[in-house]
Amino acid sequence: MKVLITGGAGFIGSHLCEYLLHQGDHVFVLDDLSTGAIENIVHLKGNSCFHYTIDSIMNIPLAAELVDRCDIVYHLAAAVGVRLIVESPVRTIETNIRGTEIILDLANKKKKKVIITSTSEVYGKASKVPFSETADLVLGSTDKGRWSYACSKAIDEFLALAYWREKKLPVVVVRLFNTVGPRQTGQYGMVLPNFVRQALSEEPLTVFGDGQQARCFCHVSDVVRALAALGQEPGAIGQVFNIGSDEEVTILGLAERVRAACGSSSEIRFIPYWDAYGSGFEDMQRRVPDISKIGQLIGYRPTLNLDQIIASVIDYQKSLLGLKAQRC
Repeated sequence: MKVLITGGAGFIGSHLCEYLLHQGDHVFVLDDLSTGAIENIVHLKGNSCFHYTIDSIMNIPLAAELVDRCDIVYHLAAAVGVRLIVESPVRTIETNIRGTEIILDLANKKKKKVIITSTSEVYGKASKVPFSETADLVLGSTDKGRWSYACSKAIDEFLALAYWREKKLPVVVVRLFNTVGPRQTGQYGMVLPNFVRQALSEEPLTVFGDGQQARCFCHVSDVVRALAALGQEPGAIGQVFNIGSDEEVTILGLAERVRAACGSSSEIRFIPYWDAYGSGFEDMQRRVPDISKIGQLIGYRPTLNLDQIIASVIDYQKSLLGLKAQRC
């Protein structure tokens, strides 16, 4: 099978490339490296089944050629990370909505299946947990830029499902919950790699707010396994699925577990949200997925628990520190 992955040089995209290549697929990547990195895919360049193009999905003639060459599209290209979303709301909205519109329009010409990656952010300030795919979405005020990302991804979902209902384009929408693992950067506010880097460097672990906000972290290997299975499952078409773990931990609890796993003596320092993201920033207290729907369809359950996930991120961050030391 020939597969196009937009955003394939990103954290999740690069792991999906590896997984699909291992399955024997031909993989084509389109990425502008705005948040991805060539280092994530450089080790794949020697594989004759791997092809990459450094360009934007906004280059419609190029995107059209790649979509036409492939049997299925995994659309991962998007603005990612809380910091990037807060600092660049125009880019967030334009990239997410216009990029998805282009991919769906191009795929519809030949009825190529599209997997749209959405986010747990679309649940917004909903308080009924675990979050079910059919639950109401509760977004904050439009004067809070934090919600622009959630809104843009919700529009992506509406658009994808409209293409299925009106035009019979085979689409699957997935909502990802805090995917973590090797290659994830803390540059845009991702909490786990930041905690690990800080602990290994004996720097203070910076916890925003009071640290009682709870999240569920899922290893990228479990996520890409689910993405690949949904891409092959006819029963997934026209549906929305949560992908994540239901093992819940507070951010303070995560900091403490990272510190212990690293054998670090770093202090835990609490940072007010407004110091990190500006005044008026809003966050969700709990974000827990209901993963029963995807479990019933493809037998999905996460295989790695939080301690194993933390260990894998520590190993990766140590390897990066080792590389830096060698260069010095």
